[in-house]
Amino acid sequence: MSETRIPLAGVLGSPVAHSRSPALHGHWLRRYGLPGFYIPIDVAQADLADVVRMLPRMGFVGANVTIPHKEAVLALADVVTDRAALVGAANTLVFRQDGRLLADNTDGYGFIENLRQGAPSWVPASGPAVVLGAGGAARAVLIALIEAGVTEIRLVNRTRNRADALRAEFGTKVVVSDWVQAANIIEGAALLVNTTSLGMTGKSEFRVPLDALDPSCVVTDLVYAPLRTTLLRRAEERGCVTVDGLGMLLHQAAPAFERWFGIRPQVDDDLRRAVLAA
Repeated sequence: MSETRIPLAGVLGSPVAHSRSPALHGHWLRRYGLPGFYIPIDVAQADLADVVRMLPRMGFVGANVTIPHKEAVLALADVVTDRAALVGAANTLVFRQDGRLLADNTDGYGFIENLRQGAPSWVPASGPAVVLGAGGAARAVLIALIEAGVTEIRLVNRTRNRADALRAEFGTKVVVSDWVQAANIIEGAALLVNTTSLGMTGKSEFRVPLDALDPSCVVTDLVYAPLRTTLLRRAEERGCVTVDGLGMLLHQAAPAFERWFGIRPQVDDDLRRAVLAA
């Protein structure tokens, strides 16, 4: 790509009009005075391979990937990072100067960085973590928690066999219980993570009882619409430190932006305001 060509990036998904990523990356481009644009790209599954192959020819330096393409793009990549292979999905593509396509997953990084920023007192080895849900987001969270040094992860999912499959893959640090036991396994936990869609705008309410939740437990919800979910509100009432899900979106974007545009951006209150206003 010639030096005079304006670098482009975007987010591939379907639907994608709701994505906050254009506001996020657009804010950084303006803040650092960089040439470049970031756009939403609605791509049907049948067209994904053709579109991905065409993007670098159009001046794209990379792209984010969201539902429903995060698994499918792995097969299109020339290089897949260990993180993306472990998670089984990619959220970041980099069109390298050597012509090869790199696929990475920064969701786990974004989760941990959000936790560290929002709850700096949390120590991974301080006690068990409870993870609600066993979907794609839960995989990234489990890997991040194990790498951070959490020694016990109590996992529950409404469909137990999905949780059992994760335990079989990630080992004895993961302890699976039935969904009806969710309220009980919260007792003694140092961290509670909701990776399900419960409590999200338009989805089922979050109804897990929190009677056993200790005030010293840090509670985080990957849902960020609404920003202050039922889980976070109820946890705050019990005196817990809470961390909303928006920060994970912000932090997972930083490594990609640096790869594409050459500057490591700051995740701060100005960015949060810009993304919430979008």
